[in-house]
Amino acid sequence: MTIASKIAWDDTVLPFQLDRSDIRGRIVRLDGVLDNVLEQHSYPPQIESLVAEMVLLTALIGQTIKLRWKLSLQVRGDGPARLIATDYYAPGADGSPARIRAWASFDADRLDAEKAPFDLIGNGYFALLLDQGQGNTPYQGITPIAGGSLSSCAQTYFAQSEQLPTRFALSFGRSQIPGETEGWRGGGVMLQHMPKSSPFTASGDATGEGGLLEPADILDGDEGENWLRANTLLDTVDDLELIGPSVQPTDLLYRLFHEERPRVFDAQPVTFGCGCSEDKVRQSLSIYSTRDIATMTTDDGIVTADCQFCGAHYKLDPATLGFEAKTADDDA
Repeated sequence: MTIASKIAWDDTVLPFQLDRSDIRGRIVRLDGVLDNVLEQHSYPPQIESLVAEMVLLTALIGQTIKLRWKLSLQVRGDGPARLIATDYYAPGADGSPARIRAWASFDADRLDAEKAPFDLIGNGYFALLLDQGQGNTPYQGITPIAGGSLSSCAQTYFAQSEQLPTRFALSFGRSQIPGETEGWRGGGVMLQHMPKSSPFTASGDATGEGGLLEPADILDGDEGENWLRANTLLDTVDDLELIGPSVQPTDLLYRLFHEERPRVFDAQPVTFGCGCSEDKVRQSLSIYSTRDIATMTTDDGIVTADCQFCGAHYKLDPATLGFEAKTADDDA
């Protein structure tokens, strides 16, 4: 048992609003979710850090979506950290927990222990994908890798693609107290300015890396001053406050932003969970012919599939797979 299992506010996302500044935000605290995500694979420390940061971002961004929607974040690069992918499954009903899963693909032989985790990504892109359910066209937004951290990439995405000034402050790592088992703890704060009535900003106004938009390019006047003030207050937060073993989210919110008239809403519980199933594996194989399925069949006469996210292992009868399947799978 870790210290995190004793803290009521862990594995939750707390939404809030700063009425004076016209800013909304969230505070996230994760412990069991990070442990469950990272224990699925034996990642090197640098890859663990990238996955942990992505999970925190996913929890903060995902809480904005409506019931039954799915949010995915992906980072793809040409460095040794090739892919980091996360999924956020919104609650199916009020009061139910949201589910998060994550996975990374990397070239172990190319990892450089002297490099910062973010530098292992190289050139690539940060993508946000939103699945709004059957009958709706999925949304996808992409921005280049930039800014020195995954948090900066997410901030750039919102400025560039949504023209919403956004700020993340995150902290994460392994934590242990005497007599307790070591475990992961993570936390963070997200600030986002409410949408402007006329959000268009000319590309020539961009001042960010590679000609990308920054929050200061979008806001001016009172809005710019409000945003600067809220960010200055957030700059005073320290890592122990963010991971929250002794500071409740509401206490942190009041300490940082009491002059901004903060208003809190119901916290959203979050858990580790995967959406894989045998039916989905069968569906993914339904595009293949009997000949194709034969090339996937092992010497033992079965087709196997593993989930990269949760490690689930599926064994299937090849005669029941593909668009030419003719028999039922009695072993299903």
